[in-house]
Amino acid sequence: MKNRFTTRFVLTAAFVACASLALAATGSARTDRGGAVSGAISADGSSTVGPYVTAGAEGFQRSNRGARVTVGISGTGGGFERFCKGETDLANASRPIKQSEAAICRQNDIAYVPFLVANDGLSIVLNRENTWATCLTVDELKKIWDQGSKINNWQDVRQGFPNVKLSLYGAGTDSGTFDFFTERINGKSKRSRSDYSATEDDNVTVRGVAGDRGAMGYFGLSYFEENKGQLKLLEVNGGNGCTAPSIKTVQANTYKPLSRPLFVYAKRTSFRRPVVQAFVRYLITNERAIAKTARFVSLTDRQLRKSKYQYNQAIKAAR
Repeated sequence: MKNRFTTRFVLTAAFVACASLALAATGSARTDRGGAVSGAISADGSSTVGPYVTAGAEGFQRSNRGARVTVGISGTGGGFERFCKGETDLANASRPIKQSEAAICRQNDIAYVPFLVANDGLSIVLNRENTWATCLTVDELKKIWDQGSKINNWQDVRQGFPNVKLSLYGAGTDSGTFDFFTERINGKSKRSRSDYSATEDDNVTVRGVAGDRGAMGYFGLSYFEENKGQLKLLEVNGGNGCTAPSIKTVQANTYKPLSRPLFVYAKRTSFRRPVVQAFVRYLITNERAIAKTARFVSLTDRQLRKSKYQYNQAIKAAR
């Protein structure tokens, strides 16, 4: 598989001092000859974050021949379910962990630390033969996607739109993308019409929208970038004019309301292992190269300082 920027970071004096330092070393436990680490790492979760972690794993494994990173894509919710049962080392997430999920982790004595790894602009895509819709307002999107909506034709979305059947494709209910989209568009997480083609495989959405003139779908920006020859990107008017997701608009938080940060959660007991420490360190120190390779939006300088601070604090706690 190749799926909130509104999180605010408070900079304290201690944060600035720690973030300005290089990332801490990964510890003194046994490594392979030449300083490379070895061992298996299991990750599961978001189909949006999956391609980012997979791209990072490929580079990491080239430098650490004895390391093996497996990446699943059961959705953010499915990933946290496995993670909080202790089945995986890492949870890839396109949203922060929910209180209900954190409670299950606590019940199972699973302590964890989150790391900010990249940014995303959730992208709404249309068929390339759609010549009438270039920008929709949040209210119009809500009219289409809200719970109980019966809008099944483009002529019912806006006066002047043609009589063309509207087919919808989107994230499955275990997806963090589903939670994020429904919260930001419909006003409440999981509040959505159910009569659409739901999937955890964003490639299914690509094929569905590309093959249907009246289709609409949504997923992470990296999937549009990978398939932009087959799809049309819809601009969104969140109240300040029509804007499309891009590196510039996502980092500047001007693509409202669909910009978001992406996370990797590490189980603290797993983080004590040198191979897991080294892999998380690799994701952070190489985040811009990984983001470019995997077509993600990289962290801002401020976010990167935050991510390094999180790592250094986790290293201290692991000693």
